[in-house]
Amino acid sequence: MSYTMIFIIGMPRSGTTMLERILESHSMIMGGPEPHLLTPLAHLGYFDKVDKAPYDHILAAESQKLFVSTLPKKEQDYIDACRAYCDVLYGRLLTSAGKKHYLDKTPAYGLILPFLSKIYPDAKYIVLTRHPMAIFSSFANSFFDGDYATAQNYNPVLNRYIPAMARFLRQDKVSFINVRYEDLVKDPETWVGKIYEYIGIPFEKETIDYGKKEPAPEAGKGLGDPLGVKQHTRPTTKSVKKWVDELGSDQAKLMLMRGIISQIDPEDLKTFGYPVETLWKPLEEAGGKVGPPRKQKISIYSLQRKAIVKLRGQAQKGGIFRKALNKVRLTCDVLLRE
Repeated sequence: MSYTMIFIIGMPRSGTTMLERILESHSMIMGGPEPHLLTPLAHLGYFDKVDKAPYDHILAAESQKLFVSTLPKKEQDYIDACRAYCDVLYGRLLTSAGKKHYLDKTPAYGLILPFLSKIYPDAKYIVLTRHPMAIFSSFANSFFDGDYATAQNYNPVLNRYIPAMARFLRQDKVSFINVRYEDLVKDPETWVGKIYEYIGIPFEKETIDYGKKEPAPEAGKGLGDPLGVKQHTRPTTKSVKKWVDELGSDQAKLMLMRGIISQIDPEDLKTFGYPVETLWKPLEEAGGKVGPPRKQKISIYSLQRKAIVKLRGQAQKGGIFRKALNKVRLTCDVLLRE
């Protein structure tokens, strides 16, 4: 089946779920959960490998490279095989839905762009960028109850994604459209229209009001934004400068973020769309006139995150709680042993 792949490339908490909801509302596009089809393929050993696996991943990587070197077309045969695997899965899903455009917004793809662009050089790439402080603030508050240090130790998202995405934005081998989150939410009609023009499909203005349309049943439930997207029916600018109040009223968080930004190449920040020269401008414009950070609304999800953060912290400290967890894990392993 002939079909078009559309990839939304963006960091976690950069607005990818909102954009996915908009685009999947189009009559010609099928969206869905984050399938991670290409992430494991990228780390099988030929292009990259994992740090740990239930097999000898170092030996497997060397063996794969040797095997690929004996193929008639060498690396191209390997790339064709990876593409065939994805074509079967994406293609059959599209066949069942009767559509020819599939939208995949798996955030981890932002870290495997050289591999992804080899497998799908003809895909449509929508690179969504957002102010780094806004991303990290949302990341820390959504998953770590506002604990910036713990969030950074667990996953230094800015340090990992900005260089990788900047390299992609500098290349010219595959086509892409770069959309800034702030521009998208400020003027969705213009930017959604540009995205549809880039994809090559008609502009359906009603898709901007994504919240008024339920996702298609065949799309499945994804792992994207658990809170923000559900609170709104269309793009909104309400969260654009939330980080200003938060960092302006918390010196420790501000110093941590300045340290993180200092570790990132200024050229990468510039390519990403947020040069060092203007990165802190919203904070400077506030002139110290910032209010306390808005308190997150209580929900089942926020309570779950608070519980997970607290329990994870207790487990990492060791002691009786960690011993109890290990006993529970051992018991489960025994019970589940075949």
